[in-house]
Amino acid sequence: MFYKQEGYPEEDEIVLCKVTKIFPNSVFVELLEYGKPGMVHISEVSPGRIRNLRDFVAIDRQIVCKILRMDREKGHIDLSLRRVNSNQRREKLDEIKSELKAESLISNLAKKINKKPEVLYAEITKVVFKEYSHLYLCFKDIVSGDIDLAELGLKNDLAEEVKAAVIEKFKPKKISVQGEIRLKTYHSDGVEKIRDILKRVGEVSDTISISYLGAGRYKLSITDLDYKPAENTLKKVEAILTEFRDKLSEAIFEREKE
Repeated sequence: MFYKQEGYPEEDEIVLCKVTKIFPNSVFVELLEYGKPGMVHISEVSPGRIRNLRDFVAIDRQIVCKILRMDREKGHIDLSLRRVNSNQRREKLDEIKSELKAESLISNLAKKINKKPEVLYAEITKVVFKEYSHLYLCFKDIVSGDIDLAELGLKNDLAEEVKAAVIEKFKPKKISVQGEIRLKTYHSDGVEKIRDILKRVGEVSDTISISYLGAGRYKLSITDLDYKPAENTLKKVEAILTEFRDKLSEAIFEREKE
């Protein structure tokens, strides 16, 4: 991992550590993001009585800890393993995973343009870290179009290379909810009634597409970045189809099995 923070962490900060030594009453670790040593007292490893620390940690194992106290003059950092809850642990591991993915992109790009990965990483982060704490946060903004690396100060040619690589690797995959709408009506203005309902369905969201299958049958596709907004869109569509139904009209939506 290339990523390193300068200075010392803050108290209560959640950090990723690697176990380096295990003693009867303490565990020594390296704070991977800061490159500094720290210590977890046995009382901060797990609640309750501990007979053997090796039942909870192992040399070279990575653990997520919380900063308790620091003595910058002596270089002492006291940490806790037991005070990190499951949400904090998951969020930290997700953050590290995203940053490693960003670093992997830099390494692959370095091979492509014949540069050493560490040299390219330093060149890019010198610019990015003026505005962002992590590479992956910058890359997310590149995908959404909220940032231009050239405007941050990166050379134009390199900025374009990074942008192309980021969009290819970080662009979120879309999901699709599909099904068939069947419309039938015996109203004298039935054609207009069907045309109107399809227009209203299409106006619900720009994630919707409708195609004619024949004989009052229509293919409905909802393409979005996540199932939750797609399901909300589908509920609105179904509500509109309910309005179509009366004594002379029928509207049925049958969802495709995933």
